[in-house]
Amino acid sequence: MASLHLLPPLSKFCSSLAPLSHQHASRTPALTSLSFLNSSKPFPSKSFAVHFALTESDSPQSLEPEPQALLQEVADSFDLPPDYFAQLPRDLRLDLNDAAFDLSNGPIMDECGQELGETLLNLSRAWELSDTSTSHSLVSKLPLLVATLTGTAKSALGKRLVAAGRRFQSMGQYGQGEPQKIAKAMITAGRVLCASLTSTVTDEQVKEESRMLKFGELQVELTPDKANIGAVIGFVFGVLSWEIAQGIQSIPESSLQYANDNALLLAKSLRGALLALFYSSTLLSAFTSIGLVLLGIQLKSKKE
Repeated sequence: MASLHLLPPLSKFCSSLAPLSHQHASRTPALTSLSFLNSSKPFPSKSFAVHFALTESDSPQSLEPEPQALLQEVADSFDLPPDYFAQLPRDLRLDLNDAAFDLSNGPIMDECGQELGETLLNLSRAWELSDTSTSHSLVSKLPLLVATLTGTAKSALGKRLVAAGRRFQSMGQYGQGEPQKIAKAMITAGRVLCASLTSTVTDEQVKEESRMLKFGELQVELTPDKANIGAVIGFVFGVLSWEIAQGIQSIPESSLQYANDNALLLAKSLRGALLALFYSSTLLSAFTSIGLVLLGIQLKSKKE
């Protein structure tokens, strides 16, 4: 009787195993063929993909923060209560005025452009008036303006942000540390903007190093044209010195007549000194002219 009661469940179990085994058998060829196709792929493509990914991730551009994102952090750091700047103590208000001066000091329109220059001037006035809301709205424009700036304007903006950020840094830990947050954001963004100048300058925009010739406080920049002009002046001065020396030498000693022998000896010694002076001046002028010609050729070759 017990065996009769066990037969139905056993039959159900066998019937349930039948489709599973059929399903497993139907999947086995597909898995086998799939593994065969995967094994048939060449391994160099995977290594090339890994190598390309590593190369792309190691590039400096992927590690370099975007100026727009950093300036947005600066704008977020100025999201303060409307009366925050007005409630600052007197010494911190002086630091805020110093930050406004550092932000707008110098030829700001020439360095930063019209639109950015006006924005920075208005921002400095807002700091002087302790207007927190206007400051936040003006700083929020910087992420949009930086995309249209040239490398020189970005560098000028970066220097001003770093200088003003150091003023905020000197405020110390006031309140919840808002000045330090502003200082950190401004200095970080300013340094990145200053560094962006070197990455955007092309080979045609690189300024050549100029040689300076110093005579005490007088400084003269050496160029090929100035070197050639100096050589011509040296040649003319040498010719004049030579002519004067020849004129002095053409005077015979017998024509020198003085009252006594002492005066005659003095005249002869003076004549010899003048001859030595003008002949040496002629020699030095010749060497100077040759040196300036060679220097002009060297500067011209470097310039080309």
